[in-house]
Amino acid sequence: MTKLTDYTSYADAQRQFSGAGLWALFDGDRDRLNIAHECLDRWADDPARVAVRIAHGDATIEELTVQALSDWSSRFAHWLLARGVQAGDRIAIMLEPSLPFYAALFGAMKAGAVAVPLFTLFGPDGVRLRVDDCAPVLLLTNPEKAATTGPLPQTETVVADAAFMEALRAFPSRFVPDTRADAMAMYQYTSGTTRDLPEAIKHTHRAVVVVTNAALYGTGVRPGDRFFCPSSPAWGHGLWHGTLAPLALGVATGTVSGRFDAALLLKALSRCGITNLSAAATHYRMMKNSNAAGRYHYALTKTSFTGEPVDSETLAFAEATFGTRLCSMYGTTEVGVILADYPGAGDFDGRPGSLGKPVPGVTVAVLAPDGTVCAPGQIGEIKVWRHNAWFPTKDRGRVDADGYFWHGGRADDVIISAGWTIGATEVEDAILKHPAIAEAAVIGVPDPLRGQVVKAFLVAKRTGDDALAVEIQEFVRTRLSQHEYPRIVQFVTELPKTPAGKVNRKTLRDREAAREEP
Repeated sequence: MTKLTDYTSYADAQRQFSGAGLWALFDGDRDRLNIAHECLDRWADDPARVAVRIAHGDATIEELTVQALSDWSSRFAHWLLARGVQAGDRIAIMLEPSLPFYAALFGAMKAGAVAVPLFTLFGPDGVRLRVDDCAPVLLLTNPEKAATTGPLPQTETVVADAAFMEALRAFPSRFVPDTRADAMAMYQYTSGTTRDLPEAIKHTHRAVVVVTNAALYGTGVRPGDRFFCPSSPAWGHGLWHGTLAPLALGVATGTVSGRFDAALLLKALSRCGITNLSAAATHYRMMKNSNAAGRYHYALTKTSFTGEPVDSETLAFAEATFGTRLCSMYGTTEVGVILADYPGAGDFDGRPGSLGKPVPGVTVAVLAPDGTVCAPGQIGEIKVWRHNAWFPTKDRGRVDADGYFWHGGRADDVIISAGWTIGATEVEDAILKHPAIAEAAVIGVPDPLRGQVVKAFLVAKRTGDDALAVEIQEFVRTRLSQHEYPRIVQFVTELPKTPAGKVNRKTLRDREAAREEP
């Protein structure tokens, strides 16, 4: 029987896709399904089969086999039940990618508990806010984090050290999960500031089937790929698209442990012979700025990005360096991937800078404020049809005459200056074409005459002074409309970023608002 993974073309994606075909890729069904079984246990017959390649800061590559993760996650599941953990109890996991991390992630779901991955760079306040919100019975973390978080009422902190792993060894290495497909499997927190805690997105075991649609058409994962995703598995991209979706299709994945290092990633891509890379837009930009790409040879045939638009200079770098089309994958944690550039589909005519077209089985449109569908080229809000209603993405965009979607910035990133509507990403893209600028972020700030003006925060490669500011202003003025250049330029040593690596314009707006307060 031909499977959806056997098709690679865009035409076949439109002709052959079906919900039944998607479910046929799994052992489970609409009634009973378990993520850990789908990602590990059913692939564990071959003891040499690799599940995860981890690039460490010392440039070593650690390989964890499917069989090892299946065995250790089973031990963790038995360990939880022996401690009285009940179905639906939350298990918080704050660890870097490692054997203990994956054992706990999949073991919690095997046992019917709810896994809650937490970003390892959260400080004590960030951890407590999330722990208070989801009330886990257990927090598994490393010794350093355990020392800084302090006592957590109602939550036991367990250190995942050598003694802990030795204690797990006493439990059976086989566990047969039995969960409903609609049972809760995971809570996931989107990136945000500790002052504005985003609500946890709650995923059932069935979500692994839904996210496979994104793997097929957003990252282009197919059996035989050597896949890599450097995004942290504490976030949506690294967890669902970088870990669960490829493993569910029997494809080994790769990631990095510790703080992101662009040169380390480039070396790992070369050493591991990676053929399929999916990374955040920021990762590609950092690889470009590292000046390390020319040291290695690459085997990549599919590359994709997500998180925010890629500026044209970074797009050109990635395609020249890796020799393949850099494809957009667009969605949100709440709705999943809804637009894609179909990496690996030779018949898909990608449009550089666009978000691509809808993935099969999803209806997407750009709507005006009155709820009507926008005409081609008209800016509105991107929305997806879900549960008999249009669900907002909170992103602006447009559709061209050929059905390609284009990003118009976050709804709160729009700058209205003297009646003109200005998109922050468009101005940033123009600024980043200047050879002296490494990073750029643009927001609107109050102005008594124009209502708002464009202010640019820039990380420069040379001394940021008044002369360079004027140079940047003229540079943008000659490339965009006269009203779109940054009337205010501020040079900074770094830009605030969300834990997921996106430039955090909200933080910049908050800082500016605080400065304006009397």
